[in-house]
Amino acid sequence: MHCPFCSAADTKVVDSRLSNQDTVRRRRECVSCNERFTTYEKAELNMPRVIKGDGTREPFDEAKLCSGLSKALEKRPVETQKIDDSINQIKHRLLASGEREVTTGFIGELVMEALKKLDHVAYIRFASVYLSFDDVDAFRQAIDKLEHNK
Repeated sequence: MHCPFCSAADTKVVDSRLSNQDTVRRRRECVSCNERFTTYEKAELNMPRVIKGDGTREPFDEAKLCSGLSKALEKRPVETQKIDDSINQIKHRLLASGEREVTTGFIGELVMEALKKLDHVAYIRFASVYLSFDDVDAFRQAIDKLEHNK
């Protein structure tokens, strides 16, 4: 790690501690100028690429995942922390799959699982778009299936 004060290449770690769940905070000291500074270290994990319905591939976009969940959960009484936890669980499952590429269908199923646990109304909202409900019977079937699985 280069010193931000004198650009020397040699620094030593004075203190390390876990900053949050996945970040390490390191207090460093420059061997040349004796200045101290803090760095944060986080593991860089590569999310799988997403294969869209038309066959095109694009990088995983967490903002799209958050947007989809937020739209389904709009004006629903669900704690922000639970939403964040669900997003993290979905990302963890994507990483744990070990796949380099996943389909939007796979991500959609993970989102539906998460919404089913969070809020049934949000689940039906998302399912109506994701599964392209054509009529009221499709809604009714989804609601009946949801009630049957309670």
